[in-house]
Amino acid sequence: MKGLIDTHCHLDRLEDLPASLDFARQAGLAGMVTIGTRWSERARQKALTEHDSPDLRIWCALGTHPDHAHEEVLPSLDDMLAELEAPQVAAIGESGLDYFHGTEEVKPVQHASFRRHIEAARVTGLPLVIHTRQADDDTIAILRDEHEKGAFPFLIHCFASGPKLAGAALELGGYLSFSGLLTFKKCEEIRDVARHAPEDRILVETDSPFLAPVPKRGKPNTPGYVVHTAARLAEERGLTGERLVEITQANTRRLFTRVAV
Repeated sequence: MKGLIDTHCHLDRLEDLPASLDFARQAGLAGMVTIGTRWSERARQKALTEHDSPDLRIWCALGTHPDHAHEEVLPSLDDMLAELEAPQVAAIGESGLDYFHGTEEVKPVQHASFRRHIEAARVTGLPLVIHTRQADDDTIAILRDEHEKGAFPFLIHCFASGPKLAGAALELGGYLSFSGLLTFKKCEEIRDVARHAPEDRILVETDSPFLAPVPKRGKPNTPGYVVHTAARLAEERGLTGERLVEITQANTRRLFTRVAV
């Protein structure tokens, strides 16, 4: 499955970055996007792209994860636009809503941060990488409300929900990115979404070092393991591995307009 692109990994969280990049080359990856989780660490994310090479391309995304929204200063739109001009920045995020911890007081902060990231995506045309956990209804409501102000590119990363969220995202022009969850025994609803999503809206990712796919489950994840998720996605959709690579490469280039492999 040579030529896959890991659209979502956290290179700053990997224990041995050089070894992980070497393994990604051995696995045949063409490139990856390393994702920010704190706006204050944007320089660190940009620096990770210095590992970019002709045989393994590396881009980054800048943003604040909803779990950290209450800990970070919300940047102005102008500040965001200035940082996002850098050519190695291929996306915005990750941002979104996460209600897993159930603290009501952080919801308004998450909403404000999410909307600011959406605004930046609308202005720049860079895709917004959306994290949503136990917040489907509010995620859908904000996406629809903001879409009325003007379209913006986005994907639901590490898709972990069902047809309601998938349908709403696809209706608004969004993409769905599938992680190692696709291979987990109890995640049949995710597989069902993956089987029926439009061919031109599917992506693959690792979210490494989290959520290692079967048969590597329980180990620290690494970008090279995206081949296992891609193989399962191809199986679910009745595709060859080569065709799945073609589809996801084309979709990645269409959504991430600065990605070139």
